[in-house]
Amino acid sequence: MFADRFRAMTGLHWIVLFGAILAAWAVLYAMALPAELREAGVIYGADFWVSLCTVTPDAAGFARVLLMWVLMSAAMMAPTALPAFATYEDLGQTAEGTRFGVLVAGYLVVWIGFSVLAAGVQMMLFGADLLSAFGDSRSSLLSAGLLFGAGLYQFSSVKEACLSKCRAPLTFFIQHWDEGPWRNGVRLGLVCLGCCWALMLLAFVGGVMNIAFMGLATLIMVFEKLPDLGRYVTRPLGGALIVAAGVIAVNGF
Repeated sequence: MFADRFRAMTGLHWIVLFGAILAAWAVLYAMALPAELREAGVIYGADFWVSLCTVTPDAAGFARVLLMWVLMSAAMMAPTALPAFATYEDLGQTAEGTRFGVLVAGYLVVWIGFSVLAAGVQMMLFGADLLSAFGDSRSSLLSAGLLFGAGLYQFSSVKEACLSKCRAPLTFFIQHWDEGPWRNGVRLGLVCLGCCWALMLLAFVGGVMNIAFMGLATLIMVFEKLPDLGRYVTRPLGGALIVAAGVIAVNGF
């Protein structure tokens, strides 16, 4: 049972990982505070938070958006990979050369690459006035398109293939064990990217700075990767996203 394995995650490496996840959520929460609170310098330090959260169409603006996406990817995706990380550690107890931190780093580097692309997309959409400075869609057509695309992807063979690997981490790691922790981490990150990239881009619909959306999306992606519950989530979610896209499209015209 994963619940029993979760209770056993008490080593220093797990404490560091959980601490990093909590820190990422804490920073995202602070970045997502209402403007009037971010400007309350006595409590939060207005100059820092305002400069961090204000998007400008320049290199500095891109750096701020990239930081936000890196934090969001780490906060949302690392929890979905905990069963895989635990499986890798269990396998490492009977084999030499396992390095937990290298595995996690390989996983996260994939999502850093995704963050670079997502930040670039956000800057382009912001420049075209399709997104607000806080990453919210200004276009019903854009929102409907993202929802429809994500909904269709839920029914794709690529999504199903990636989910099958995420739901069976033991088989996945045994197949690629000899490649070492770095390549296993990168491979796991790519598989998870194949599962979740379309849902992550729905941040442009729900709001990139919207903590409620991030929390809900994280829970959905966690459940979707569970072997027993996931199959009851993927396609119904796809249908719901397509219906939502239709509603927004109709209301937008």
